[in-house]
Amino acid sequence: MSESTPALDPVRVAADLARRVGVRATQGEPMAKHTTMRVGGPADLFVTAHNGFELRGLVRFARARGLPYLLLGRGSDLVVSDDGVRGLVIAVRAETTRIEGDRYSAEAGVPMARAATETQKAGLSGLEYGLAIPGTVGGAVWANAGAHGGETAAILESATLLLADGSEAVVGASELGFRYRHSRLKDNPSELVLGASFRLARADAATIAARLDDIRRWRREHQPLGLPSAGSVFRNPPGDSAGRIIDNLGLKGRRIGGVVVSEKHANFIVNDRQGTASDIRRLVEAVRAEVRDRLGIELALEIEFAGDWSAWTPEEPA
Repeated sequence: MSESTPALDPVRVAADLARRVGVRATQGEPMAKHTTMRVGGPADLFVTAHNGFELRGLVRFARARGLPYLLLGRGSDLVVSDDGVRGLVIAVRAETTRIEGDRYSAEAGVPMARAATETQKAGLSGLEYGLAIPGTVGGAVWANAGAHGGETAAILESATLLLADGSEAVVGASELGFRYRHSRLKDNPSELVLGASFRLARADAATIAARLDDIRRWRREHQPLGLPSAGSVFRNPPGDSAGRIIDNLGLKGRRIGGVVVSEKHANFIVNDRQGTASDIRRLVEAVRAEVRDRLGIELALEIEFAGDWSAWTPEEPA
């Protein structure tokens, strides 16, 4: 998806969307309303896919017209530019789930926290870590999300993908190129997750509930849950913790504009003073540079920067 595409006619495209896909589009929707960091400028066009049929139709519509598009889950792990997003933003709210034996199937828009609680009630173990993932099933497969000793690759049986040619395929977990916080989908943006099937284990529902309570307690004690953030900013380098590294360098409390490195968890940046996306990116780069210069460690990003960053510069305005 390129941000250097010709300007679209939002009125014409919105009318075409309504006629051909049956979905209403909003023009100039502020992305700050749809991201956990509470930043981001306007999207040219914003639509919601309420089910898998609409999601397929919207993506095929965009592809057929060469229209840039961005799939949006719950807006976590994402910083959208202050200048917004060119093209079409598709909020994925396809949320059908099904339990058959020890298999849990979910559409891409199902929140991972809901997946964790639904499977707990069914006496199925394996998705407890999802309680700590603020995104959706589709995003968890795409990023091989994990927390608290669990990760998506360990329990995923298969994913249903929409391929570049518009066809669909059910792909086994072993074919998705999983590694730490990565799948082949990150390298192939034309392959999109429509849904996933997880193979879980039977367990006592009360025991699983206790595990979920432990995760809730840990998060309250160790993460800045009451403030806007995008989750963990950096991936953990091999054998170490990004949060520990940043903390040991004394970078907790480092501020640029309205955002700051959390005093509670150094791998979180929180938006405590109505900061901007530019503030966030500058602070991220400042932390990376200090870690690189002082320790020789190159921290890789876990968050994604999306939208139109063509006018952004690393220098703060005078």
